[in-house]
Amino acid sequence: MHWHRKTVEETLTELGTSAEGLSRDEAQKRLLEYGPNELTEKEKKTPLMMFLDQFRDFMILVLIAAALISGFIGELSDTIAIVVIVVLNAVVGFIQEYRAEKAMAALKKMSAPSATVMRNGMPETIPASGLVPGDLVMLEAGKIVPADMRLIEAAGFRVEEAALTGESEPVQKHTEELRDEQLSLGDRKNTAYKGTIVTFGRGAGIVVDTGMDTELGRIASMLQEEEEVKTPLQKRLASFGQKLAFAVLAICGIVLGIGIMRGEPPLLMLLTAISLAVAAIPEALPAVITISLALGAKKLILQHALIRKLPAVETLGSVTYICSDKTGTLTLNRMTVEEIYVDGKISRGQQAKDRGQEKSMIAPYPLFMTALALSNDAQAGSDGLVIGDPTETALYEFARQGGYEKKNLEQKYPRRAEIPFDADRKCMTTFHQWPDGKFVSITKGAIDVLLDRSSNLLTAEGLRDIDAAAIHVINNKMAADGLRVLSIAMRTWDSLPADMSARAVETGLTVLGLAGMMDPPREEAKEAVRLCKAAGIRPVMITGDHPITARVIAERLGIIEDDSKAIITGRELDNLSLEEFEERVEHIRVYARVAPEQKLKIVKALQDKGQFVAMTGDGVNDAPALKRADIGIAMGITGTDVSKEAAHMILLDDNFATIVKAVREGRKIYDNIRKFIRYLLTTNSGEIWTLFLAPLVGLPIPLLPIHLLWINLVTDGLPALALSAEPAEGDVMNRPPRHPKESIFSHGLGAHAVWVGLLMGAVVLSVQAWAIKTEHTHWQTMVFTVLCLTQLGHVLAIRSEKASLFTIGIFSNKYLLGAVLLTFILQMATIYLPALNTIFKTEPLTLYELLITLALSSVVFMAVEIEKFLKRRGIG
Repeated sequence: MHWHRKTVEETLTELGTSAEGLSRDEAQKRLLEYGPNELTEKEKKTPLMMFLDQFRDFMILVLIAAALISGFIGELSDTIAIVVIVVLNAVVGFIQEYRAEKAMAALKKMSAPSATVMRNGMPETIPASGLVPGDLVMLEAGKIVPADMRLIEAAGFRVEEAALTGESEPVQKHTEELRDEQLSLGDRKNTAYKGTIVTFGRGAGIVVDTGMDTELGRIASMLQEEEEVKTPLQKRLASFGQKLAFAVLAICGIVLGIGIMRGEPPLLMLLTAISLAVAAIPEALPAVITISLALGAKKLILQHALIRKLPAVETLGSVTYICSDKTGTLTLNRMTVEEIYVDGKISRGQQAKDRGQEKSMIAPYPLFMTALALSNDAQAGSDGLVIGDPTETALYEFARQGGYEKKNLEQKYPRRAEIPFDADRKCMTTFHQWPDGKFVSITKGAIDVLLDRSSNLLTAEGLRDIDAAAIHVINNKMAADGLRVLSIAMRTWDSLPADMSARAVETGLTVLGLAGMMDPPREEAKEAVRLCKAAGIRPVMITGDHPITARVIAERLGIIEDDSKAIITGRELDNLSLEEFEERVEHIRVYARVAPEQKLKIVKALQDKGQFVAMTGDGVNDAPALKRADIGIAMGITGTDVSKEAAHMILLDDNFATIVKAVREGRKIYDNIRKFIRYLLTTNSGEIWTLFLAPLVGLPIPLLPIHLLWINLVTDGLPALALSAEPAEGDVMNRPPRHPKESIFSHGLGAHAVWVGLLMGAVVLSVQAWAIKTEHTHWQTMVFTVLCLTQLGHVLAIRSEKASLFTIGIFSNKYLLGAVLLTFILQMATIYLPALNTIFKTEPLTLYELLITLALSSVVFMAVEIEKFLKRRGIG
């Protein structure tokens, strides 16, 4: 059906609906007729099928065959051990795959869109699966289009259809019919398609197709007819696995042949070769990496970092009201001096700073700027950031930008005493020694307090009597601009006064000027407010600030224009009953002097009026309202952990911040995959070199099949899995991105696996040769233990490609530390528990033998640390 060729009226008539949508009863009938609005999936594997699939791998079948052969020749202990290990391996594989399925299902459930639909003439939010043809759906910026629909309303409405049409730019939509029968999907400007994303504006549409009948459903049908395509990473790993399999089988064949020629028991050599193959081939590597990526994506979503194309999330168009905390969300969360009043003139911004360039300490401007810098406890840290009270940092920054650096001024006019700020007297005073030996006290505080304690005013013509009325007019004017006004005054002393009380010191002052400060609105917030209004969203500002300040900020942002009823204070809110408040709540745009618990009341009242409410904020005090809101949106840059945990999602000032977070997590996952592969390949390489070289140098086969199986399951498995919890390296965002075609084995990973594996083999064979020469009957147990512990040392060393373990801290990955300790304990158990001695063919080591194995097991750790040291020095 070419719905784009029909008028709105024709569409409504043909679908038997109206501009007010369907009734609930009719929608239920159609749901039974058309089925749910879902994409049909292929039948999923049952848990039993998942478990049995773990035994389908060729190498696992070979291992089972080895167990049968062992049982046939009477080695029942070997058979039991192999069967137990195979079953355990299958259980681990099953758990991983089952978890991955659960994780993927959770991701799909979490990302499944809901829809705002008109039922019985009223808006309702329902799961998108409940939509039927004829439903009227409301669309806003940030929404995913839940079904194919003919638009009947479009206000500045743009949709990103890249997933469907390949068109990268959002498409401007309208409601007029299109007569061309041959239009492509991308040119059907009056139709919106399932799975596309609204990037701007608002609209409404009549559902024309659902589920598999949508354009997305047709694509899904085609995809399901094809075999699942692996990711590029999986393809590279699968290719690598095949090549490695051929290489390992060839080496195993050589080991088998040489062993038999040297007179070793053929069955032992066959089992050894088979076990070596199983141990050396990372057959589960592609699946494990897929699971890591899936769980990593799930983790990002749980942290409210969305791994989806949501370019319109900043417009917040999915709600009707946005109740936004002012500080840090709509403003910079940084007090700034905006105006000064000195020498009878008000100056703003750069003009004010320029007026203070004269350096004569007689003129009012230099004295005023010097006073701002000196009577100040703010300090600049080593990173250049100013630390201190917000008001003081504002004065400090203003003075510094005007050329008055506090650090330099304090050397010339050192502070000798001070009277700290007191809430009762509303001012503070510092004493500074002048070069002529006299002292100057600088007092700053509220204008109404200082005027009563001042006797004159400094001007370019000298001291003048204070015109209190004129000063109050200036103060009121600055306050009306939303500024917090401080007065700066001074007094000269021949020596430090004996009576350092505030009453004695803070009197007879000379007023230098006034400084007006505010937390200015963000430039990007102004644009966000404009977009909200264009999308039909009503932004509401909630703040603890004074109503005048709140009004100024709201007007500058465009939240309110000239409506006195649009502002309400927390006190007024308390005096309203819930019914009275709900009558006014939809008309209020600014809440001033509001307490945290009142924010929750505001959200509830709006929800009671049928509004869909979002609460944006960054502070801990926002958390209750964030949690209660239909969409709680924490700010990603300035937001506290508490607000993020309470929120439903994170909205950043700039979408780039979301991208950076995703990139950082993605790089960490990729790094950990490389570490996982580096560890497995190196351990496998060590086992291969050990078994391959032993016959060539005239040594007996150093390890039994049961030893290899133990190393493959325990020593390889537990630490390798724990590497996925490795925190990001310090330079994760300070290096260029990897090339798309870069092999995962680049940057020396393959070479590392070879040389470290060779070193492992050399250490193990050295232990074997020494033990045999010195007639240590426990030589095989020593070899088994050295290989196991060497790999534990190696996994600790490769936690970072360059940084030393001692730099990153041994406790920074507690999961890995726990895995290493558990593996060590299990290895000791195989040596010293009699029941395990029989199964693993081991013997208890003497203290001397154990110390030798521990010492030699650290060789690889030290070698890899030396390799990283050379890399840090730019060598190799």
